[in-house]
Amino acid sequence: MTIIRTLTLGMGCFWSPEALFGAIPGVIRTRVGYAGGTTARPTYREMGDHSEVVQLDFDEELLSYEQLLETFWTNHNPVNINGYKGRQYQSMLLYRDEDQQEVFHRVKQRMEEGKGILETEISPYTLLYLAEARHQKYYLRRFPNALAKLGELYSSEEELMNATLAARLNGLAKGYTNLGRIVDEIGRWWVSDSERAETIRLIREIRW
Repeated sequence: MTIIRTLTLGMGCFWSPEALFGAIPGVIRTRVGYAGGTTARPTYREMGDHSEVVQLDFDEELLSYEQLLETFWTNHNPVNINGYKGRQYQSMLLYRDEDQQEVFHRVKQRMEEGKGILETEISPYTLLYLAEARHQKYYLRRFPNALAKLGELYSSEEELMNATLAARLNGLAKGYTNLGRIVDEIGRWWVSDSERAETIRLIREIRW
C-alpha cells in the first residue's frame, strides 16, 4: 500500500522550489502558499507575518525525508535568501508531528557537520493558505501551449495544481528535468496502457 507523506518547507521565493521538488520522481503533487505566521487570510500583496512555502506530497516507498531534506539544504542559503532580509523569504521547515520534528533536527545536525549552523526555522505546522492560481506551477504557466494541452486532461485549476504531470512539466519548464525522464517515468505509472499512451502523445506535442 502506498504511504503518502507531506512536507512543508520554505526556501525563498516559492516559484523555483516548487519546480525543483516537482521534478523529482516520487513526488506526487506540489502547491505553493503562505504559512508559518499568524495573519488571517494572507495574500501575495498582504502576506503579513507568513512566509512563502511549498507543500509537497510524496510516496514514502520511492522517497525519504532524508533525501528531500538534503535537496532542501543543498539548494538554498538559509542566511541570505534572494538577498532579502524579511519574513516573506524564510528558510523554514514546518513539522506535523514529533516524528517529523525529530527527522528535521537529525538531518539538520548531520548537514551542519563541517559546515556550521544552518539557520533554518523549524516550527509546528498549523495551516497552509494556498497562493493565488497565477503562482501555482509558475514556470509552466509561461507556456500557453502547454497549458492548453493540459486543459485536455484537467478541467479545473485545482486538478492542474494537484496533478503529478503538471508538477513534472513545471520542473521541465524551469530546467530541472527533461522530457525523456518524464516519459520514462510515465511508463512506470499505475495507469492503463491507453491513458499512458495518450499522456505521452499529448506532452510530446507541447510547443515549448
